[in-house]
Amino acid sequence: MKMSEEAESLSNGSQKTDLSLDLEDCMAALDLFLRNDFEDALSRLRCRTKDSMYHALTYATILEMQAMMTFDPEHILAAGNTMKEAQGVCQRFRKKSTFTNRNFTEEELHAEVCYAECLLQRAALTFLQDENMISFIKGGIKVRNSYQTYKELHMILQSSTYVSGDNHGHFQGGVKLGVGAFNLMISMLPTRTLRLLEFVGFSGNKEFGLQQLTEGSAGQTFRSFLCNMLLLCYHTFMSFILGTGEGDVEDAEKLLQPYLKHYPKGSIFLFFAGRIEVIKGNLDAAIERFEECCEAQQQWKQFHHMCYWELMWCFTYKRHWKMAYFYADLLSKENAWSKATYAYMKGAYLSMLTKEECQPFGECEVMLFRQVHGLKQKIAGKSLPTEKFAIRKARRYLSENPITLPAPPLEMMYIWNGYTVIGKHKDLTEGMLKTLDDAQVKLDSSPRTEFSIDDQCLVSLLRGLCLKHLGHQEEAEHYFTLVLCNETQIKFDHYLVPNALLEHGLLCLEQGRKEEGIKLLETAKQNYKNYSMESRTHFRIQAALHKAKGTGENGINTIPSSP
Repeated sequence: MKMSEEAESLSNGSQKTDLSLDLEDCMAALDLFLRNDFEDALSRLRCRTKDSMYHALTYATILEMQAMMTFDPEHILAAGNTMKEAQGVCQRFRKKSTFTNRNFTEEELHAEVCYAECLLQRAALTFLQDENMISFIKGGIKVRNSYQTYKELHMILQSSTYVSGDNHGHFQGGVKLGVGAFNLMISMLPTRTLRLLEFVGFSGNKEFGLQQLTEGSAGQTFRSFLCNMLLLCYHTFMSFILGTGEGDVEDAEKLLQPYLKHYPKGSIFLFFAGRIEVIKGNLDAAIERFEECCEAQQQWKQFHHMCYWELMWCFTYKRHWKMAYFYADLLSKENAWSKATYAYMKGAYLSMLTKEECQPFGECEVMLFRQVHGLKQKIAGKSLPTEKFAIRKARRYLSENPITLPAPPLEMMYIWNGYTVIGKHKDLTEGMLKTLDDAQVKLDSSPRTEFSIDDQCLVSLLRGLCLKHLGHQEEAEHYFTLVLCNETQIKFDHYLVPNALLEHGLLCLEQGRKEEGIKLLETAKQNYKNYSMESRTHFRIQAALHKAKGTGENGINTIPSSP
């Protein structure tokens, strides 16, 4: 059933309320959006954004989705401003007194859930800009007000005095979306951030969050799609980039199939279909899906850019450096997220080729690496973590006689947790190990420099990862330990030590050496700070500790408890 039909089936009776009609119209607009009719969807919503809370929220949500696809500073700013305006529209429909008087009209309850959603989405944009949950929390009053509102609404839904209206399913879906999102996000947080949150009354339970979102996605309501998208993002991105790759691929496929059936050319669903194939290690199938996604529509190029990023990594995993360069080059020309990162990746790929192979591209690695620092940008006053990392790594090329990086695409692949992908296929992992063998030979034959120990430790960490995935666990442990043995001699890449501890800890957990694994993870968490990509490493450590302790909880109480 398509979304516009779902809306009709939910609105019973010949005399539909304004609220029912607004929901129906917004679901019809969402249906257009999912069919790639992006501008028609926005046009349908735009004329009502000043007087309808659902039109204002839906319009702002689509712009936020655009911002999340592009990471473009202008799109992020525009989405934030539009969401703030939508919040103002919702405010006009809210009950004027507090929650202590619980005689809400149906419209007032919907205004509460829409208002809370605006706050939540504005806070999510803050996180998008920095990837550090402290920034998300600095959304401060927005986050707290949103969290408290969802807690109260959840209690109202469960109370015996609550009387459901005609649009109960839409309201319930909105509560499940917010309650699920908060529980899921908070459950993933590093402990140091969590302690700060618990002090001000936040807590989260991963399993409860996933359950709420799953229930919300199962209904045929206005928020079903958003619950579905959040679950797909969790299983295919968040659990990989901010976790240990524990996303549930089977669940993701089940969630995606009905939408893919109704919207076979829907760009957003083709993209997730490609991402699922990546996670399974089916790179050729993934490449086909991403190419199909690019062909499906030409209105929103940002969908193409998301696909280019994924295609770049697919060819990296296959060690097809020229094709990986091709997509990094496309991104550098068309996308504004991080010109510095794209220049770095282009240089990284060219560094894997001979001078003769580089000639047709008209660029060389040294020139590209020297451009990286000058291309840095700040979004809302913050530098992107990946960009900072690229700038630090490219510094060694600024000297007259640059000292080359040993295997830069393989290092950045680790930052984006790509070894969990290649680890599913022996041939891909063995291929990457061969590339590392070549890097080792080059290191051994080069004169010693101030970077030698750092470079050796990097190659050791990555070799250990490949060997772990190939089942050579004792050898893998040897290489992780080698990094730790050289800790005091590392001059620049201090991130290698906590990450070697993290990988060593995960290896111990796989072998059933639980206490030893937890000890290594705790050491990584407690003893190191102010290193590259620290926030991302802490997310992964926390995910590993959750796994080790066999709990989805991160905190004492879940959101349904009273404030």
